[in-house]
Amino acid sequence: MTDLARAKDIVATLSTDQKVALVSGADFWNTVAMPEHGIPSASLSDGPHGLRHQAADADHVGLGDSDPATCFPTASALGATWDPELATQVGAALGREARELGVDVILGPGLNIKRHPAGGRNFEYLSEDPLVAGRMAAAMVTGIQSEGVGACLKHFAANSQERDRMRADSVVDERTLRELYLTGFEIAVKESQPWTVMCSYNKVNGVHASQHRRLLTDILRDEWGFDGVVMSDWFAVADRAAGIHAGLDLEMPGSNGTWDSQVKQALASGSLAMADLDLAASRVVALALRAQAERVARADQAPVDPDSHHALARRAAAAGSVLLTNDGVLPLPQDASVALIGAFAKTPRYQGAGSSQVNPTRLDTAYDALVGRLDGDVAYAPGYDVGSGDTDDALIAQARRVAAASDTVVLMLGLPSSYEAEGYDRSHLRLPHGHTRLLEEVLDANPSTVVVLAAGAPVELPWASRPRAVLLSYLGGQAAGSALVDVLLGDAEPGGRLAESFPVLGADLPSNATFSVHPTQVLYRENLHVGYRFHDTWDTPARFPFGYGLGYTTFEVDGIRTTGRGAKRTVSVDVANTGDRAGSTVVQAYVHDVTASVHRPEQELGAWQKVTLAPGETATVSLVLDERAFALYDARASRWAVEAGEFELRVGLSSTDIRQRATVRIAAGDDVTPVPAPVGPAADDAELSALLGHPVPAPAPTLPFDRETTVRELNLSGLGMVLRGAIKRMSERELGASTDDDPVAAGFFESTPMRALAMASGGRVSLAAIDTIIRMLNVTTGKARRARRSARR
Repeated sequence: MTDLARAKDIVATLSTDQKVALVSGADFWNTVAMPEHGIPSASLSDGPHGLRHQAADADHVGLGDSDPATCFPTASALGATWDPELATQVGAALGREARELGVDVILGPGLNIKRHPAGGRNFEYLSEDPLVAGRMAAAMVTGIQSEGVGACLKHFAANSQERDRMRADSVVDERTLRELYLTGFEIAVKESQPWTVMCSYNKVNGVHASQHRRLLTDILRDEWGFDGVVMSDWFAVADRAAGIHAGLDLEMPGSNGTWDSQVKQALASGSLAMADLDLAASRVVALALRAQAERVARADQAPVDPDSHHALARRAAAAGSVLLTNDGVLPLPQDASVALIGAFAKTPRYQGAGSSQVNPTRLDTAYDALVGRLDGDVAYAPGYDVGSGDTDDALIAQARRVAAASDTVVLMLGLPSSYEAEGYDRSHLRLPHGHTRLLEEVLDANPSTVVVLAAGAPVELPWASRPRAVLLSYLGGQAAGSALVDVLLGDAEPGGRLAESFPVLGADLPSNATFSVHPTQVLYRENLHVGYRFHDTWDTPARFPFGYGLGYTTFEVDGIRTTGRGAKRTVSVDVANTGDRAGSTVVQAYVHDVTASVHRPEQELGAWQKVTLAPGETATVSLVLDERAFALYDARASRWAVEAGEFELRVGLSSTDIRQRATVRIAAGDDVTPVPAPVGPAADDAELSALLGHPVPAPAPTLPFDRETTVRELNLSGLGMVLRGAIKRMSERELGASTDDDPVAAGFFESTPMRALAMASGGRVSLAAIDTIIRMLNVTTGKARRARRSARR
């Protein structure tokens, strides 16, 4: 008997109250146990790049202590490896650590598409391309679950910004939703069968993801075959009964019965079927039974070896480092005298902030690693304040002296932790002013400068051609310092290739005008033109293109040939290492539809393979293109379609470095419903309406107050300001931190909607009480407005 069949038999014996209790968490991290009915509890934990396992009395939002765990490179760095095998190894290590800590489900990986580089949580996501995101996520899930621990794909779906994420409406046309924002999840679900999927906070085309039946049931389950548990993001539920009907099984965290009466009223009225509740409860019980069985089966598992996991983190950090420029200065000679400048050298920026924050088992610094490995002298200057990125004349003067006295400068720049975190987005793509000032001064003192960038996402680099080398280390995890020195000295090559484009200016991007600007709505006017799909289609070159990265050797790609028929093709090339060092490269195949009857991006990634070759070695690389590599989504017909016609297959080492081309013809194909193409990279209202199939919806107003009103918006009312102050004091007591001093805490606090205040209150505040407060706010605000209008008359 399957776990689900056993679970259904158990649920059939339960009362309605017990079933309702099962579909909400017991607390912040655990599902409800009913031992008298043979129902165990399952334990969940944050962990996209390392376990954030917390004690029951911790604050839960990344500010309190958590158990030590290996901090691996963040997803942006892991995505840059383009190495599914490595991702599987990292996933397996995460699974082993989870099992040792008693965790049954890891909340990760994250694979949302990076619609705009300024997304505050982009460091947690893998790529701007759904094929890379989907296959790398699938590899990670496979690794995690190989250790008897469940994975959780997140955040489903169209969760592309942090501002007002708990209520903002992502308005996106069906074709774009399918081709970009759902495809990665589809790949990962089908290839790795994750135990769980987490729905996102936001709305999608007017409906909260937590109660979006078309997403959670019609597409995720019925189309893709997902058979696990769908859980909410923490406090994402906006209507529990609607969520259960839509296919949301588990509300997390537990909200002490906040929604129980609503669910039972919906059952009594018939607006929620008991069968829906039974199925949700059964899935939760099946998850717990599966977790229990795995715990028993692996009770004798050998202890985790922290040294081997640290070594894996070090190897992954080097593999995800992207060499953006190099005039030959790298790798550094062993006897070089080096000025190591930048406070990140001693206080590294190695992970993001928020719910993914890990308490590392150890932490390597670039300073310690370089001093221990280099024969020449190493001089150090901090250059800037590590927290703010600010500098001053004294720090600059010291940096200049150190730079001028050394053969080479290694200048460590990037984004301080306050610049990118869960809960808010970046307002620009620039480095801190203190970092750019330091760069100018150091280059003036010693032009032989290597810049190392620590950041979780793209930054604007107008000066990129001036240093002798620019190395992007991303956020490389706890071993990032040693990995960096491995790369600088040539003991490891910079194995990364960009899985996201670095634009010249953020303002160039068609998503820029509607990114993180409106409190209740996000219009995806750019439709398919995200990342390289925009740059390559509209002749707006990126500073560094998708798929790009240098190594310490060179490669030639030659001899293209194709095999196969119809929309199933294999394209093969010969790849030769023409340098004098072993090295790796990522061979990428793009598909260009020559004769498309509807608008398509200039080209789209169809397959890739990472290959490692010895000096002088040649290998044949065969890239398999399946039907989806040629297909588009016909929104009017609700199906994937491949048109007959010519397709150019382009093979190269980035989206702009195409080395070989071949044309194939598909003789028989599908008819596609014509849709007018926008005349530019961002659709106007009429064009967006045509893509949507209906008029562009008006954004939800912020007044009158309702359950979606955020704490920030309480300032719109005098009474609300008083209430906001009381909530702030209470929240700070719970968090043990001031929201004025901690941007992550502030981000959580300010964006919390009124309904979530009840859910987070531990049962002290009911939804009915929240509704009463909302009525009072609207009455007093209305009276104040009428009084102001009378005074003006």
